[in-house]
Order: sequence, then C-alpha cells, then structure tokens
Amino acid sequence: MKPELSFNRPDNKTLQISLAGDWVLGMDVPAAGKTREEISVNSGVEKVIFNTLDLKSWDTVVLTFLVKIIAHCASVNMSVDKNGLPTGVQRLLDLASAAPERKGVRKEAARIHLLEQVGGSALTFWRTLVEMTAFIGEAFAAFLKLLQGRARFRRSDLFLTIQQCGAQALPIVSLISILVGLILAFIGAIQLKIFGAQIYVSSLVGIGMVRALAAIMTGIIMSGRTGASFAAQLGTMQVNEEIDALKTLGISPVEFLVLPRMLALFLMMPILSLYADLMGILGGLIIGVTMLDLNFTEYYNTTREAVSITDFWIGLFSAAVFGVLVALSGCMRGMQCGRSASAVGEATTSAVVTGIVSIVVAMAVITVICNILNI
Repeated sequence: MKPELSFNRPDNKTLQISLAGDWVLGMDVPAAGKTREEISVNSGVEKVIFNTLDLKSWDTVVLTFLVKIIAHCASVNMSVDKNGLPTGVQRLLDLASAAPERKGVRKEAARIHLLEQVGGSALTFWRTLVEMTAFIGEAFAAFLKLLQGRARFRRSDLFLTIQQCGAQALPIVSLISILVGLILAFIGAIQLKIFGAQIYVSSLVGIGMVRALAAIMTGIIMSGRTGASFAAQLGTMQVNEEIDALKTLGISPVEFLVLPRMLALFLMMPILSLYADLMGILGGLIIGVTMLDLNFTEYYNTTREAVSITDFWIGLFSAAVFGVLVALSGCMRGMQCGRSASAVGEATTSAVVTGIVSIVVAMAVITVICNILNI
C-alpha cells in the first residue's frame, strides 16, 4: 500500500501528522521537508502529535523520517508527543536519543595549510631519525656486550637464523645471480661484438659481479626475504605482547632478539655474496660459450686476469655491511610495530623499503670512498 502523509489541526496550538500505508524501503516515501514546510506555514503551533492508525508496516524508513521531524521541532522549540506512534517505534526513538552522539566522531574535512604539511613532515622525519639513531645505538651497545661476553641470547636462535638466512636462501640467490650474469653478458656482448672485443665480456661480467652486483643483488634478495621475515616475526611478538614480557623479566629485547639476527646476516651475507659471484660468472660463461664462440679455458683465464683480489674484498665488505643494514631495518621496523594485525603488514613493507634504500645509499658511499682511496 502506498505510503501517505496528511496534516490536520485538532486545535489552534496542535498539528497532527498522520502516517498511512507501508513505510518501508523501496516505497516512494514522502520527504521530511514537506512536513517541515507544513510546520512553518502553520503559525501558532506549539505541539506536534502523530496518528498511525492506518500505518500498515514500517522499518527504518519511518524512523529516519521521524528523527528529522523531531530534530526540526526541537530547533524551533516545539514539543513532540510520541504517544500516537507504534510502541516499537517509540522504543527505538528513545534508544536513539538515550546516547547522544559523541563529539569528534564525525571526521571534518579540513584543508591543511602547506606550511603545516611541511612542518608535520619535518617533525615526522626528525622523529623517525631520532628513533632510528636510538635503535642503532642500542644495537651497538648490545654488540659491545657480546664482545665482552655479557650479551644474553640463546645460541640455538643464532644457529637457526643462520640456517634460515643462509642455506635456505641458496635457491633464490642462485637463480637471480645466474640471470643477472646472463643479462649482463648478453648486453655487453651486443656492444662489444661491434668492435670485435667480445672476449672482454668475461672481464665485464667478472668485475661487475665480484665488485658490486653480487653484493647488491644478494642484499636486495635478503631484504625482501629475510628482512621482511624479521619484521613479521618481531611485529607479531609485539602484537602478542611477548616483547613486553621480555622487558618485564629484565631481558633486553635488542640483545635477545636483534643481536642473533644481526650476527647471522653479518656472517652469512659475505658467503652468499661469494656464491652469487660464482653463479653470475657462470651465467656470463653460458653466454660467452653459446653466443660468442669462446671456450671455457679462454673465458676462465680472461676473468682471472681481470678480477683482482681488491675487487673480492670490496664485494665481501659491501655484503657484510648490507647484511647488518638489512638485519637492522627488519628488526627496527618489527620492534616499532603497532598492536594490530594490519600493523604487522605495514612493518614488513616498511622493512623491505628501508632495507633496499639503505643498501643503495651504502653502496654509493662505499663507491665514493673506494674512488677517493683509488682502489
């Protein structure tokens, strides 16, 4: 039945609003604005009453309508008599008005001034820098305790982390390193073949992989694999309040959780980088033998002559530095994780980004230092 709305004046000071039909979703319900206009037109009205004898069915539609009418009456100091409404409607209206809306719940769209945005970003950057410096300081203090034999952590955790970030990472390191060697040799072969100098592909691949690329690629792989894993592990412990429990027991979380992970990556990264060197050179050898008609002995001799021991040490030093940076990034983001499940995901993402950015910055610094030292 079509919803209907009508008005009459039982006396000079009272306006009766009659609701009839089905006031449910999907029906063409009269707008509340029509009732507000009727109240404004009838001057002298001090009270509003309702007649719902012909109201067949109703749902939230009638509640929304009545809330608007009651709010309008309150704004013009007009009383409302709800006795004519169905009992269920009266209870729901009383329930809705019993708990007033809390201030500040609704988000207000406000334009933020450019200077305020810049200031907020600067404060956030400064706060992040202070937290990062404090964490690195705590990690360094824990490392000094380790040298003095006073660091408290389980040796089994160290060996387990070495296994996880060492042996278990070999498949992905092998695949990426061989592909990088293949790509580097393929691109170099195209250019060097023009000048008839394709023999130098071995030198290009050897120096590139041993000096920088193997360490960088291994660092990026470990940042996405192990650094993210560290952040997720520590973030979950933060959510479960396990880190708070360690603090309560007087155990330093940095010594107990961060130090073994940092040591494991510091030890395993140079070994993985050395393995990536061999895989990358193997990838270059495949291109040299299949595309450039070089034999194995010729490729091996050229690589040995081109790559110096200094290149090896620079690559291993870079890998060790990257290992510490990846471990610190993952553990720091995990320790800074919030108390919700979504915060663990955010900490993991942030750990990967921080680790990769740290690797690139560290590689740039190492390159500049090597250039200054002429090595």
